[in-house]
Amino acid sequence: MKEQSNLSRLLQIAGSHKGLIYASWALSAISAIVALVPFCCIWKIVQEVLAVAPDFSRAQNLARNGWMAVLFAVASVLIYIGGLMCSHKGAFRIAANLRLQTMEHIIKLPLGVVERFGSGKLRKIVNESSAATENYLAHQLPDRANAIATPCGLLVLLLVFDWRLGLLSLVPVALGFLIMMAMTGQQMQEKMKEYQNALDDMSNEAVEYVRGIPVVKTFGQTIFSFKKFKDAIDRYKTWVIDYTKQLRTPMMCYTAAINGVFATLIAGGLLFTQDGVTTEFLLDLIFYMIITPIISVTLTRIMLQSENAMIVNDALQRIDSVLNLKPLEETKHPKHPKDASVELQHVRFSYDGKTEVLKGVSLAIPQGQTAAFVGPSGGGKTTLVNLISRLFDPQSGCVKIGGVDVRQIAKEELMDTVSFVFQNSRLVKASVLENVRMGRPDASREEILAALHHAQCDDILEKLPQGADTVIGAKGVHLSGGEQQRIAIARVMLKNAPIIILDEATASCIYTQKGNKKIRKPQAVNQTALIFDRRAAARLLSINSIRRLCWS
Repeated sequence: MKEQSNLSRLLQIAGSHKGLIYASWALSAISAIVALVPFCCIWKIVQEVLAVAPDFSRAQNLARNGWMAVLFAVASVLIYIGGLMCSHKGAFRIAANLRLQTMEHIIKLPLGVVERFGSGKLRKIVNESSAATENYLAHQLPDRANAIATPCGLLVLLLVFDWRLGLLSLVPVALGFLIMMAMTGQQMQEKMKEYQNALDDMSNEAVEYVRGIPVVKTFGQTIFSFKKFKDAIDRYKTWVIDYTKQLRTPMMCYTAAINGVFATLIAGGLLFTQDGVTTEFLLDLIFYMIITPIISVTLTRIMLQSENAMIVNDALQRIDSVLNLKPLEETKHPKHPKDASVELQHVRFSYDGKTEVLKGVSLAIPQGQTAAFVGPSGGGKTTLVNLISRLFDPQSGCVKIGGVDVRQIAKEELMDTVSFVFQNSRLVKASVLENVRMGRPDASREEILAALHHAQCDDILEKLPQGADTVIGAKGVHLSGGEQQRIAIARVMLKNAPIIILDEATASCIYTQKGNKKIRKPQAVNQTALIFDRRAAARLLSINSIRRLCWS
């Protein structure tokens, strides 16, 4: 029932391409029935050979039956290919729609939620989970229709020629089916979920490890940083080995059962021919020994399809884990902040609902004031940044900008009012110019270059092959952590929003001061600056007086 609901959901996502999925099932089932006709032709060939033996020159229909077998075999393949073409087109559309649906929802989520979810895990869900549905719809479902039609047609053939041999050949099939059901039951569903969790953890740790390599090398923490990644790999290895050992015995029994049809037929043949062998019985026995290998192939396909159905079920659950994340509520009656002041009133916040990171924080920063927040790591400085930027909403209390609760400010206006640079600055795969232009899309080239100059990025542009037009990440062009942060600062300077937030914005920047040269402060009127690092405040901005807020 659960699988059917998943299938119904996927077909609903298919939209106008739903008919292609149905057509693929029908064509695949027809292909399975047509594929059995060549065996009947082979039976006629064997019958004629036994009838005219030893004078084979009297056989008149061998060639005709042989060509008929070839014709139906080719027709079966062509019909199956037609079914796969239909299923692939529909499956690609469903996978694309699923990715679009998931990405459209992710765009609406708070950046803080996305960041805490884990970029590696999120990427794996969007790409691999949707790909699992594509493989299921494009291959597994047509094969399931084929696998259902094949036993139905095969059962008729087995019982028509000699019902005794037919029933006898079904004994190992029934045994193999029972073993298969034991391996692919509820326990298998749980194991599949554990397997995907292990893969997710390993993928997430791999991404985080690679991204953290610059910082790791800077502080010489290579062994300690690799430990989490190695632990994830070890957990995956341990799980795979244990699970393989657990399935070793039932898999051996299953393989022996479905491949033991020959032994059963031979034993039955000896039992049924105690009073002598007739030509008709010999013909049926030969036919059964030719056709019964299809049983083992069909059962194996059914087992693999059951496993893939579990994979799809798990994939949709993982996609739902993203779709179930609620975006921040948008007000229907937005208000406009009257100025660039920032105020927190009795703010409490917890990431996990248990441990409070902020406990009743209240503060007020007037418009035009520059404030530096100083405190130990883990003290809640970045959390405060997230709340002011509305990457999260507090559990109690409120955050106000210009006297208006940030929850009552339209999202677009809030983003135009606040600009920020985080300690882990991220750039997109585009030119340096386009990365900076994201701060103000209508900015001219001259304004962007001026912002890069004021952010002391001239030395970065000099070493790049096309200067500001160089695409970051293409053809081996990569920037260090400090260089990325300087470009992020240039983007903020170009935006020139009324409120600027710098959260350890120069953690990776190393400057050699030449005279009084410093990164210029943006020139917005009455601009409010919140700097969550006293050294960054002193180094980055030309400030006569800094309001220092000690954080504990």
